[in-house]
Amino acid sequence: MAIAVMALVPLGYFLSATIVFLIAVSTDWMDGYWARKYGQVTKFGRIFDPFVDKIIICGSFIALVGLEGSLIQSWMATVVVGRELLVTSLRGMVEGKGGDFSASWLGKWKMVLQCAAVVGPLVVLQQPDSESLSWISRVIVWAAIALTVYSGYDYTIRAAKLISEPVPAGDDAAGSHTGQSGDNEDDQ
Repeated sequence: MAIAVMALVPLGYFLSATIVFLIAVSTDWMDGYWARKYGQVTKFGRIFDPFVDKIIICGSFIALVGLEGSLIQSWMATVVVGRELLVTSLRGMVEGKGGDFSASWLGKWKMVLQCAAVVGPLVVLQQPDSESLSWISRVIVWAAIALTVYSGYDYTIRAAKLISEPVPAGDDAAGSHTGQSGDNEDDQ
């Protein structure tokens, strides 16, 4: 679905892009919820699900860059992509060492605001004459960027502490961590 959103936006099909985006993030949330509820959390899901989330969020921000009225500037997309790459790298380092780098509430709220920061500009592009929609969307976009930066900082501090902790004797990175904490990493 991420590819559909990225294809629809440059073609000017903003309503369709909004609907596809909302379906994508809703089904992603439902998938994670059901996996946790029924104990179906897997290591594959913990890795693949956040990857897909990053594709849809980063791809949507990139697709909105440069469209007149979208409110998304190239530096904003760069901040989002850079933060996602940083946190993914940190997660790999921590979990490769046997640590648990589950998503925090800050990361979950960041994901919610990023989703709103995609939907807002898509709605503004459908209603370009609405000053109130434009103003509300602008506030949401800036809040999402601020929380993206802050949560990236928070995860960096967390990772630094976890990486610097010694691994207890007898634990090895390959076998000590199953990757099934029950948290969905899509919201890092």
